[in-house]
Amino acid sequence: MTRPAPLLLLLAGLLFFFALGNHELQGSTEARVAGIAMAMHLDNNWVVPQLFREPFLEKPPLSLWIDAGAIRLFGGTTWAVRLASAFAGLFSVMLLYAMLRRFGRPQTLAFSAALILATMASYWSNVRGVGEDSLLTLGVTAALLAFYQAVRPDREGSSAGAWALFTAGMAIATLSKGVLGLAMPGIVIFVYLASTSLMDKRVQLDAWLKPALFTLLALVPLVIWLGLLFQRGGMQAVAEVLLTNSVGRFSGSFVEAGHYEPFYYYIAKLPEAFLPWNILVYLGLWHFRKSLVRNRYRLFFSVWLVAQFTLLSLASSKRTVYLMALTPAAAVLAAEFARVLLGWLQARQPALHKHQKSLVGAVFTLAVGCYLSAVFWFAPKADARQSFIPVISQVQALRDDGKEVVLFQPNERIAGASVFYLRAYLPILQTEAQLHDYLAAKPGNIALLDHTNGLSTPMKVLKEISINRQPYYFVAQ
Repeated sequence: MTRPAPLLLLLAGLLFFFALGNHELQGSTEARVAGIAMAMHLDNNWVVPQLFREPFLEKPPLSLWIDAGAIRLFGGTTWAVRLASAFAGLFSVMLLYAMLRRFGRPQTLAFSAALILATMASYWSNVRGVGEDSLLTLGVTAALLAFYQAVRPDREGSSAGAWALFTAGMAIATLSKGVLGLAMPGIVIFVYLASTSLMDKRVQLDAWLKPALFTLLALVPLVIWLGLLFQRGGMQAVAEVLLTNSVGRFSGSFVEAGHYEPFYYYIAKLPEAFLPWNILVYLGLWHFRKSLVRNRYRLFFSVWLVAQFTLLSLASSKRTVYLMALTPAAAVLAAEFARVLLGWLQARQPALHKHQKSLVGAVFTLAVGCYLSAVFWFAPKADARQSFIPVISQVQALRDDGKEVVLFQPNERIAGASVFYLRAYLPILQTEAQLHDYLAAKPGNIALLDHTNGLSTPMKVLKEISINRQPYYFVAQ
């Protein structure tokens, strides 16, 4: 009989690592983050993340450190800068399986929940991309699973290992997303402890103090980095990380951040949030609602899902990728409800129930097969319309012909992509006067623009290339 853990490791490894580098950077996040990581490698500046030699302080740099380290070890390839996300995704899946077994859940259920997580479309796609959300999810998952292990009523033995894992998870989460990495597990812990205190009609002081104390310990790495950042950029740089890009994005005061959506944005996204297991998640959440008072295990994962969803809905800045930290809880609820359905099937349709293993195996095989086919066949085909290779190739061809190319008011996508692929910095012009002076200074000088609107003098467009509906213009005098 096949052991579940090695089989899960094999399947998750295939899902997350198969053909990981067979397509180019696609989308704004991949291009920006890969460019910053390449700049960190080129400049050997591991304290202040920079995009085109300007500080880029949206988030703490854990994912950038790992990406830049991978570039240094394996070269500047798309495969290398995606490794951090892929490994974080793999660790989250295996950790979920291991902790569910520690909670006393059946082996089949733990395996199913972990595989549901690995095959959740939003989780799978983000794990295979460049960014920090996979690391945030790993940190949140480790912290919350460890917290529940430490405080669950039927726990046996010492809780020292659980609190060590909790501390590591909080450190990963806060070094990945700063204040959000603190808030995402924090809101779940607060609501869960408040709920159990009301149910028990008593407050266990140590249950509140221990997570707070170990959280303070977990903040040490972040504080050390902030101290180094303060030495380089002063209090303004620290405030940009902690206030402008964290509190400001939540409250809406940082208007330049974008991604502002109405409070119901995530409600509208629910039909696609946890595909293809949505129906199991939502029916499970509804089905278990009456048992939450007597079942702390179900209460914890329900609070995980609902509390984080509510927190994200209150934030001004919203993106579907932010729901990634909810997916482990959604996977558990889906697996638990599937178990209920199989029990119902056994009681009412015993003949059909005999084939349950074949049916479940076929469903998972189909899901895994579809994902592997997508990355092998369809992801590379999307390069023609979504990757930055056509633009960067044109830049390189012009430079090979001895022509100078500059960027005029570049967006973050093309700025990051150019640094990553060229492994060098193109000059940047910010004003129209600088642009005209540069083009007139020497025949053959070329500028790359992502817009021509607003220019007082028409430019001669040598070539136009569109990337995901964003036009880029090569212009001359």
